[in-house]
Amino acid sequence: MNEAEFKQEVERLGISVEDQQMELLEKFYQLLIETNKTMNLTRIVDKKEVYLKHFYDSLTIVKIFDLNKSNTLLDIGSGAGFPGIVLKIFFPHLKITLIDALQKRINYLNKVIEALSLENISAEHLRAEELIRQQKTFDVVTARAVAALPKLLTWAMPLVSSQGAFIAMKGKIEEELVAAQDLMKKNQYVIERKITFLLPKEESKRTLLLITRTKS
Repeated sequence: MNEAEFKQEVERLGISVEDQQMELLEKFYQLLIETNKTMNLTRIVDKKEVYLKHFYDSLTIVKIFDLNKSNTLLDIGSGAGFPGIVLKIFFPHLKITLIDALQKRINYLNKVIEALSLENISAEHLRAEELIRQQKTFDVVTARAVAALPKLLTWAMPLVSSQGAFIAMKGKIEEELVAAQDLMKKNQYVIERKITFLLPKEESKRTLLLITRTKS
């Protein structure tokens, strides 16, 4: 997916793409590739693949949830900055917190935030359990390729505000859904929406889950 194709596909998602956003993505790409030479951030380094499998894939969250209606977002295990950094570029109103268990990745994320002059976004060397103990909550909690669904639920759901949602970004999910059934039932978590689709061009399978608590 070249930049022109990226722009076209993102606009099909209902997101307008400005030149400034494309410039920020280019800076982000350069920092990712440069840092990846000395730190294992991603095995995907080809520019067209990064634009498809990281940048575009991060934005597919809008297929299942309108981020314009939220104010705060937590990205658990943000790693190389997906989806959190990309979401900040296209939804600047969001106050975003990125967390990761590895300090080196947090140093890299803070370098990206500074280089792109992004505001109201922070990268913190924290585990989800620490935020839970602090009783922090967010309108939206995301996690992309971090852990299996049962584990994700124990990390993410306590951090979702009363009217908020957890969005799990996955590939194939069937076995994980079965494994999570008892936990979902016990805690009255509900899958409000489940969307499965194929990435453009490459056509690998993606699944988005929108998970909330049962409304009493």
